[in-house]
Formats: sequence, C-alpha cells, structure tokens
Amino acid sequence: MKTHRRKKSSRMHGRKMGTHGRGSRKKAKKSGHKGGIGMAGTGKRADQKKTLILNLYGHDYFGKQGVTSRRTERDKRKRINVGEISINPEKYGKKSKEGWEINLEEYKILGDGEVKNKLIIKAKEASASAISKIEKAGGEIVLTTSPKIRQSKEASVSAVEKIKKSGGKISLQKVREEAGSK
Repeated sequence: MKTHRRKKSSRMHGRKMGTHGRGSRKKAKKSGHKGGIGMAGTGKRADQKKTLILNLYGHDYFGKQGVTSRRTERDKRKRINVGEISINPEKYGKKSKEGWEINLEEYKILGDGEVKNKLIIKAKEASASAISKIEKAGGEIVLTTSPKIRQSKEASVSAVEKIKKSGGKISLQKVREEAGSK
C-alpha cells in the first residue's frame, strides 16, 4: 500500500537548511543555476539551451528569414499554366460546340505544358508562348485588358494596331484570319 508523502517544501520547513533539497542555497535562488528564465540562452551565441531549441525547432530557429526592403513589392498577379488548364478543363469552364469556354479574367495565362483540347479562354493577360500553343490546338485567347504587344516577325503593325484599338477584345488569331482573307 502506497502511503501519502508530504511535499519536500513542507518537509524541509523549519529545519534551518534553506536548500529545499537542492544542495546549496544559491541553487534555489532565481534562475542563475538554470541558465536564465524562459527562452534566455537560446540565441546564436548563447549555448546553454541550444539542444532544447534544436530538438523543438531544428536549425530553422537561427538566422534571418525573408526580405525586408521597403521598395520591393510582391507581384500580386494570379498566374496559371496552359498545361494545368488543359489537364483539367472541367474544373475551370464549360464544354460548348466550339470547345472548352473558360473564364479566367483575373489570371495571366502562362505557356508551360501541353495543350490537348480546343480552349477558348478569357484572361487578363497571356504570354506569347501560351497564345501560340492555344492557337496551334485550334483555340483562342480573348484578353480583357489591352495587351502590351511586342512586335514579332509574324505580327504586322496593322494587326497590332487593330488589337490595341479593340482594347484586347479581338484575338491575334482573328486579326490574322482577316488579314489572310484580304
């Protein structure tokens, strides 16, 4: 049968020891013997609690993280690759007679991946590689904002002007078709 045992502090009370079972009085005072209070001794140079910190947080605890420059702003544009849209088009749009109609007006379409389906995409921006891949598959990109168009060997000056005048509502493919029919 286990008997009730009093706490050490009450057992040592009044014995003129003052150590409370810690060997000497100085060990019982404040936190000098423990290596500081709380997270003291966990820094890069202080070593007394380094093993505890490494076990809890690993090596990520030490050093600086991130950039704090006031001038640099994060690019907040949403982006999506053509390959991701092509793999799962039902997630982004609906099937119609012309192909998959996809509304991504908040996104910039990037050209990574393969296009297997005929896609008709409404987007804010699109890279040149994304436009060419979609047009090769028989689809088109309709830009909702006026595009910043770099003159390439294929695109003529008149085609660029027509797209700018339309405010991006005409695709490059339609302008090429009109130029080909004349």
